[in-house]
Amino acid sequence: MAILGAPAPAIFLDRDGVINRSPGPGYVTRWEEFAFLPGSLTAIQALTHAGWPLFIISNQRGAAQGLYTRAALDEITAAMVAEIARMGGAIAGVLYCLHDDADRCGCRKPARGLIDQACRMRPVDLTRSYVIGDDLKDIVLGRAVGCRTILVLSGRTAADAVKQWPVAPDRICRDLEDAASWILAP
Repeated sequence: MAILGAPAPAIFLDRDGVINRSPGPGYVTRWEEFAFLPGSLTAIQALTHAGWPLFIISNQRGAAQGLYTRAALDEITAAMVAEIARMGGAIAGVLYCLHDDADRCGCRKPARGLIDQACRMRPVDLTRSYVIGDDLKDIVLGRAVGCRTILVLSGRTAADAVKQWPVAPDRICRDLEDAASWILAP
């Protein structure tokens, strides 16, 4: 089936540390462990109402390590997307890399595979799009595909760590709500 329409900008969101509380070195293995970060639902709602297609792109190697099943991940995702919709937001797609680092796949961030999959779902103008994440991998990915990048400090990275990175984000924001406010500012 051919995709029709002109490419439009989109926003690619990491999950853990951007939308929900980062589980630290561990993993969210069931819905009861998933906790939306303050302001993330409001931010997603505002971006949705402004017409931005939102894709969630996330490395989830805990599945490859046997820490949770694909069925458990699907349950978490369905509940997350339902709560986002209940609060007035919409997600255009949720794309996960379920591989381990040793698999050397093309979809594990910072590889571009998840964004390429999203672009097959709908035409995306990457030069006008954003990657929002809480880790160097997200920023490297965004730069590699030509997107603008936003680092949020609500996850695993502290502001001081960025000074040591080989690439800098275009913007550093407190959290997703702050990032959405910056994107939507006139």
